[in-house]
Amino acid sequence: MTYQELWHPLVPIYGEREARAVAMWLLEVSFALSRTSVMCGAVDQLSNVDAERLQSMMNRLLNGEPVQYVAGVADFGPRQFRVAPGVLIPRPETYELCQWIMETAPCGALLDIGTGSGCIATTLALDMKGVQVTAWDVSAQALQIAAENSRRLGASVCLEQQDALSPPDDEARWKVIVSNPPYICENEKADMERHVLDYEPSLALFVPDEDPLRFYHAIGSYALKALDSDGQLFFELNAMYAQETKTLLEKTGFGNVTLREDQFGRTRFLKATK
Repeated sequence: MTYQELWHPLVPIYGEREARAVAMWLLEVSFALSRTSVMCGAVDQLSNVDAERLQSMMNRLLNGEPVQYVAGVADFGPRQFRVAPGVLIPRPETYELCQWIMETAPCGALLDIGTGSGCIATTLALDMKGVQVTAWDVSAQALQIAAENSRRLGASVCLEQQDALSPPDDEARWKVIVSNPPYICENEKADMERHVLDYEPSLALFVPDEDPLRFYHAIGSYALKALDSDGQLFFELNAMYAQETKTLLEKTGFGNVTLREDQFGRTRFLKATK
């Protein structure tokens, strides 16, 4: 099988440019082949065992499974995190949220609510000095994957099974709270790609059309009590509801509520101060 024979069947799913990139990334990550070696015909020289494994992976891609699940890892900033269908695939814009936190957040106890793969918690534990990171998720499977990632990457993260919609009665426990909660409304499904709908966990994606801000309301109310004086709250947002989320946090009692765009020009992040 040549590189062209590898990516060409993926074109109906991804388009030509992304199909090439997906096939190349899979070869680099799963078979340790450099771009140069691939272009020089290294795919044809794989062992029979690796060729069979590659074909199995290609069959999964052709069925619409995301390449990150097929490879078992996803890029997030300068690191790779283990992923599986029980957790969301980390997105590059979420790393932008981490960078904002690293630039502006105070040191101390930090809580990541809805940690999933642990990409936010592990990144902040490794790249911020003077923080003690705790991460919550309602999913036991997600916590297992997050624990594996933090352990493999050498991060100190305390993981707890906790429902964000039923938080404990904490007061002045945290200096920073961050969350990338479910925020996609059910009525947005029609515009989403098949590989997201069919494979990524709906528990981590969707909220009811009639209550799109349910997690922001619950987490914001908890944060107002649980943050220390001058503590900061960070959110990733549904850009469609950015202004409504800002208004909600202001009515909850937060000050200095700031919205921020991602690299694609979408209003994607929020920071608020207690």
